[in-house]
Amino acid sequence: MPVKNRFAELHDEITAWRRDLHENPEILFETHRTSALVADKLREFGCDEVVTGLGRTGVVGVIKGKETGSGKVIGLRADMDALPIHETTGLDYASKTDGAMHACGHDGHTAMLLGAAKYLAETRGFDGTVCVIFQPAEEGGGGGKEMCDDGMMDRFGIQEVYGMHNWPGMPLGQFAIRPGAFFAATDVFEITIEGRGGHAAKPHETIDPTVCAAQFVSAAQSIASRNADPVDQIVVSITSFVTSSQAFNVIPGAVTLRGTVRTLAPANRDLAENRLTQLATSLSEGFGCSADVNYTRNYPVMINHDTETEHAIAAAKSVSGQCDSAPLIMGGEDFAFMLEERPGAYILVGNGDSAAVHNANYNFNDDAIPAGCSWWVEMAESRMPLSN
Repeated sequence: MPVKNRFAELHDEITAWRRDLHENPEILFETHRTSALVADKLREFGCDEVVTGLGRTGVVGVIKGKETGSGKVIGLRADMDALPIHETTGLDYASKTDGAMHACGHDGHTAMLLGAAKYLAETRGFDGTVCVIFQPAEEGGGGGKEMCDDGMMDRFGIQEVYGMHNWPGMPLGQFAIRPGAFFAATDVFEITIEGRGGHAAKPHETIDPTVCAAQFVSAAQSIASRNADPVDQIVVSITSFVTSSQAFNVIPGAVTLRGTVRTLAPANRDLAENRLTQLATSLSEGFGCSADVNYTRNYPVMINHDTETEHAIAAAKSVSGQCDSAPLIMGGEDFAFMLEERPGAYILVGNGDSAAVHNANYNFNDDAIPAGCSWWVEMAESRMPLSN
């Protein structure tokens, strides 16, 4: 099944949905307008059931095939939320909400899955049930986990689940995937190092937490370079260094450091948490300070299941003629929570030569819509073929 002709016919309509979503971005769980639009479209398409309010603002549409004797139920998931970024694209349909922007292409993901839902509801050329899943709060809120915690998988009897993300720099409409660990676990930490502040001209009368904190910033890099196996992927990044005083002549009483850890193996996740805590505590003690360490485990490693990855590859090759091997990605993806609950796979679709995601100049490439929609449909039809 190459790109379906129907999506050439629907391209302008789906593009209009996408650009409307782009103009009206919503962050985390505040996807009220987006969720309402999605639910209205699904009802308009004739879905057999439309459920709202899962994971706070998530939406699920149920589409039954011409036959349902197989008993199979496949979940197809798109994310809906935007990022807290001020858009600088200058597009005619640029964000109308200051400080919010679809800088990761979730507007495109939502529009493509809506397009696939429209087609599947029209044709119903499969034996089983498709659940189209529209998720809020992928960008740090864990909306996928909340939808799972609300019992989504059991409620709809979902047996397999598939997701897709656009990828700048990949050829437009081409696909890439890998089995096993794909996207990294994304943990965050906040460390407050307390000393004793005082006059900058009398450092001997203080316990300077900035010197201790500066040593910690350097020492934390030894976790990747000297503690982890060199063949393993691990990232430790200090992203914020804030003192309790902004005056030129005051040594502050405390410094707060924030950052993130990215890993692809549970053992390295444990290693990073333990070593960060040990380094902060021991360095602080050595400088006469104290340390308060708050380490939070966020998204787990996103792991594609082997068999379902093969199904995803076959569908991609059917649509575009090829499917490349994707690299390991140290970014996070909360589709990981759904893949912990059910077997499935996550694939990349090329966005062409565009700005990177999470960039104020990024824009989803509407020319990727036919390929993305066709892959969704092929996943449903190939996993649940009609008997005749």
